[in-house]
Amino acid sequence: MPSGLVALLDDVAAIARLAAASIDDVGMGVAKAGSAAAGVVIDDAAVTPSYVTGFSPDRELPIIWKITKGSLRNKLVILLPLALALSVFLPWAITPLLMVGGLYLSFEGAEKLIEKFSGGAHGEAAEESADPAALEKSRVSGAIRTDFILSAEIMAISLAQVTDEPVIERTVVLVVVAIVMTIGVYGTVGLIVKMDDIGLHLARRGGSVARAVGKFLLRLMPVLLTFLAEIGLVAMLWVGGGILLHGADELGWNAPADLAHGVDHWLSVASGPIGGVLGWLGYAVCSAVAGLIAGGIVAGVVHLTNRLRR
Repeated sequence: MPSGLVALLDDVAAIARLAAASIDDVGMGVAKAGSAAAGVVIDDAAVTPSYVTGFSPDRELPIIWKITKGSLRNKLVILLPLALALSVFLPWAITPLLMVGGLYLSFEGAEKLIEKFSGGAHGEAAEESADPAALEKSRVSGAIRTDFILSAEIMAISLAQVTDEPVIERTVVLVVVAIVMTIGVYGTVGLIVKMDDIGLHLARRGGSVARAVGKFLLRLMPVLLTFLAEIGLVAMLWVGGGILLHGADELGWNAPADLAHGVDHWLSVASGPIGGVLGWLGYAVCSAVAGLIAGGIVAGVVHLTNRLRR
């Protein structure tokens, strides 16, 4: 009996060690996948606040909650099964699909730049003339559509980091990444869009320090929203271009990625203590330029096609 009990305890300990190792593997996979998808997450968080602009304060959080549910549905119900099926049956298709998403992000960034400098706003006037309920429905639908593209990039980038893992671990990593990214992004967005209400509350009812903080938040919000819009635009080009560079390198066209890595290496070596930061920044700028070129070409084709149709 004692020997049987010892053997049982050994088996339990072995299972516990195996479970702990699996948890560590999942944690490392989540961290690796999350860091790789960070650029898309920044883009997602920067773009979303624009969808609640113009609504009364009592509708802001309900709208964000609707978008959050749509984002979770995008990731867990639609994209997760597709990503797992691709990784099992068509692993070679992951890179081309990533590049299609990167090209779309680059196009969106280039299109926003064109609108910024030309003063155009495609379809916005028609949208703003709708009644509040229709406008809210339209904004939520538009946000979920945009989120679908960004979520597809997050899931594909995350999948690319764990393709060598067993299917179960791959699934757990993607589920955790999907939930954590969604809650993180839209929780941050909810905090951002309510900062002006928090500031107003502090400015009206708090003590002298609270009033000063409240007034600071009220002054900060317009600047912050403008900054987020600019960051979102840059992130689209940076992330989209980076995906295109990496994808082209994977498919055998190495020159663009080699050039970007060369800039990264030169800045890292030449800059001393801050070489790592400047090297990363140099690669990000090269990625943004690549995204702007690719997105500008697509935007030019789209505009020319629309003109010819008219």
